[in-house]
Amino acid sequence: MIIAIVPITILLIIVLAKKIPKIGGNIYLALFVAGFIALMMGQVFNPLDWLKAFVNGLDRLAWVMALSLIGSIYSEAQMELGTVNTIMSSLKARFKDSPKGLVLGVLFVLVLSGTFLGDAIATSTVVGVLTIGTMAAIGLAPEAIAAIIVMGACLGSIMPPITQAIFLSTSLVGTDLDPVMNIGYPTVAICVVLCSLYVYFFMLRKVKKISVETDKTASEILRANLHTLIPFFVLVIIVLLRTINWEYKFDLMPWLISQIPAGEKNLYQVMQQTIIVKGLTNGIVLCLVFALGVCFLFPKVYRNAGSVFKNGFRKVKYTLLIQAGCSFMVGAFYNAGQIEAVQTFAKGLNSNALIWGGIAAMMVIGMLTGSQSTTQNVIFTFFGPALVAIGMNPTVVAAAGAHLAMCGQGIPPADLTTFVVCGIVGGTLNVKCDPLKSMFYSLFMCICFMAVGVVLLYGFA
Repeated sequence: MIIAIVPITILLIIVLAKKIPKIGGNIYLALFVAGFIALMMGQVFNPLDWLKAFVNGLDRLAWVMALSLIGSIYSEAQMELGTVNTIMSSLKARFKDSPKGLVLGVLFVLVLSGTFLGDAIATSTVVGVLTIGTMAAIGLAPEAIAAIIVMGACLGSIMPPITQAIFLSTSLVGTDLDPVMNIGYPTVAICVVLCSLYVYFFMLRKVKKISVETDKTASEILRANLHTLIPFFVLVIIVLLRTINWEYKFDLMPWLISQIPAGEKNLYQVMQQTIIVKGLTNGIVLCLVFALGVCFLFPKVYRNAGSVFKNGFRKVKYTLLIQAGCSFMVGAFYNAGQIEAVQTFAKGLNSNALIWGGIAAMMVIGMLTGSQSTTQNVIFTFFGPALVAIGMNPTVVAAAGAHLAMCGQGIPPADLTTFVVCGIVGGTLNVKCDPLKSMFYSLFMCICFMAVGVVLLYGFA
């Protein structure tokens, strides 16, 4: 086990000891260092083998990186088109006499936005910022506003079809995506319902009505701006067509690409058999590409295509760097023998000891780093395959790992999303917004995520 413990320990030291000159707190650099040390300990000294390890890792995570990039560009196109503004304006008009209903509507918008962005911080900064003034107007404290935004964004970020937590867990376990997604829909929906009840009964005790500047009704606003919702509805339809198991199940994009000849095969077959490029054949990636194409049918979007692509890439650049580092580390762990060593060790453990040890490790790393992706990269890289090695269902293990990672990142005191959102809320309202207090407001959501993870591992794996 020492071959696996040393690289992870060094990774944690670099990530957590932010005072280390030059490299302290740099997660993507820490991932590359951990991968390199893993190769050294596995006696992989040939630089060509290092490159092979990196390519192997990129091949495993190519579809995750493609989702991040295409998802960010799609989000920018939706913002340019005005989709979120349409929804928020109609909510204000609909719930001007019911502030509690308005907040639940805001929560739903955040969940919906996160569902198609797949990242909590992106949802908070792109969509959440538009809701701050509305919630402040009904008398909510800054910390409560931040907590509601964080809960909506986090619930949306793990809700399929675009969900970084589930994508990464699935990739690290090495199982098929669609069955894991099908677990995620009901489990996250349950968390959404529970958190909505929590917000309604415990966070909205003293709120007041808002004044709405427009005299238009919600239906009038929606009718006037219905075109802004077309790409969203198209995405929903094509995702449902490929996800729902019924007689009309139809995967549109693979079918379209398969109509293009490429020698003796069609283009889709060639892409699927090409290293790294095959990441682009992921079903959800292709659905997003199609919906993005629909966005560019609108003049408002294609006239600003340059800024859409530029801003989309800028917002996901840091995520792609982390994923590149993770690719190198994962490839190194597989090539140098760390994954195999942990799996062998896990087979000799009592299943309860392995499960609760892994859960505790994910909670602690999540609490210390405040990052779902870091928790998965550091712990679930080993924990997930170890659970599969003792005979657990990889589909259920992947779903549980995603929920547990989301739980860990939100537990006080280091939730990155809350720090970002509290800064935005405080700056927007020109008041102090205490991140730690806000984290305790949203702790209920973390409890829900942990409960789902435990139930999955003990009841269904």
